[in-house]
Amino acid sequence: MIRSLITAALVLASPLAAQTVAQPKLPEWMAGTWMMQDGAEWFDEMWTDPRGGIMLGLGRNGFGSELNGWELMQIRQGSDGRIKLIAQPDGKPPVEFPLVLISEEAIEFANPAHDFPQRIRYWRQGKLLMAEISLLDGSRTLRWNYRPVIPPQDE
Repeated sequence: MIRSLITAALVLASPLAAQTVAQPKLPEWMAGTWMMQDGAEWFDEMWTDPRGGIMLGLGRNGFGSELNGWELMQIRQGSDGRIKLIAQPDGKPPVEFPLVLISEEAIEFANPAHDFPQRIRYWRQGKLLMAEISLLDGSRTLRWNYRPVIPPQDE
């Protein structure tokens, strides 16, 4: 018994045990102001750069001069290193979507217990920011192809 405890203590104290697995980073490639327009229908989405373990997002959509909806969002890295998206559409209570996939240019979140959407996915396609929501099985898919909004240059 004592030998087992000593062996366990030596393993835990070894340099190999002290190394930590690299945690995924927040998707800085999403930061910016994005828009999509289809005739009079429009969609805007803005994301801050990652800072302090969080990215803040804001979305709105409308038709012509009318606002149809808005949403507050967060992509947050917890103290345990896990990443989740928190969405709060139209001021309703927040809903959490844990991370299920991340790469250099894509990120996906899922919450099977939520009614709709259950899956939220973002990815870059060249200069475009792509966004998609759906049920977990991929049905009821809605997709947005956002282009970057370039701020006006000072003259």
